[in-house]
Amino acid sequence: MPQFNPDENGLHHHGIFGLPFNVEESQIVLFPVPWEATVSYGSGTANGPEAILKASQQIDLHDPIYPDGWRVGIAMEKLPAQIIEANAACRAQSELYLSDFGSDEGIEPQESQILIDINKATQQLCDFVKEKTKSLLDQGKFVGIVGGEHSVPLGYMQALAEKQEFGILQIDAHADIRNAYEGFTHSHASIMYNAMQIDNITQLVQVGIRDFSQGENEFAANSNGRILMYTDHEIKNASYNHGSWDSICTNIISHLPENVYISFDIDGLQPWLCPNTGTPVPGGLLVEEAFYLLEKLANSGKKIIGFDLCEVSPGNDEWDGNVGSRVLYKLCLLAAKNRGMKNLGI
Repeated sequence: MPQFNPDENGLHHHGIFGLPFNVEESQIVLFPVPWEATVSYGSGTANGPEAILKASQQIDLHDPIYPDGWRVGIAMEKLPAQIIEANAACRAQSELYLSDFGSDEGIEPQESQILIDINKATQQLCDFVKEKTKSLLDQGKFVGIVGGEHSVPLGYMQALAEKQEFGILQIDAHADIRNAYEGFTHSHASIMYNAMQIDNITQLVQVGIRDFSQGENEFAANSNGRILMYTDHEIKNASYNHGSWDSICTNIISHLPENVYISFDIDGLQPWLCPNTGTPVPGGLLVEEAFYLLEKLANSGKKIIGFDLCEVSPGNDEWDGNVGSRVLYKLCLLAAKNRGMKNLGI
């Protein structure tokens, strides 16, 4: 550790961001969940955690928002072999099931059993994530989830909700408040619907939404203000009518409670920043706009209690992993700054 040179972090075989920390000594622990059993369009997001890890090695550690933030200790758990194996089996089955879903013939008995099996497996994944993150929280760690499809952080949200009330800031192209989309109770398109079933989650503020159904719109409208949707259309219209991004961010943050969980789906960004994500949608935020919003949140006096980054799907090059790793690094630094984490003396 004393020999670590932060100007040469990418030249050695260290951990996430080229840092030499292990999980035990780190204050921020990233838990990878390589899972995509319910993706309904493009696949590959299960490879996101590994792609982010590889691309993170070439990030320069100095960042103006917290120049020495890496010194608090950031580490990523090893990719869980049991999740990788279970995902491979479930993904093969879900592709078979989805090939007949919505057909005029309906779902055959074989496909019905597949759905039962996948729903059981996704519940087991949720329980596993909850148990693992709860253990890390009990050790005093700040935890970030690295997906995988967007369904994977539900167990972590449940673990956090056992300790406090909080709200969610969701950056996303999709509202994700469908009930059991395509029959999957833990669908990637149902993560926020399922989160809203947790009593201690008091508020959901969605930013950048530009693909949502009539049912989702009604679900949000009937939430008595518990769900606030800042659509991409509304954001762009406000900015075109001389509204500043700063004032829009101030308004967004004003609706969040004291404790805030950040759920960052990479497709909330403009699609040229995440071209291989499962369901890219035109429009969205620039990465600088997302960072400005998150930095303003970190400096607002509200407490960031956790985060997830999901739906990063690598293509034939490192672009998606590169963007994802930089979003992940910024989330870590902003959490460290917000929580007043002190460096480890490195």
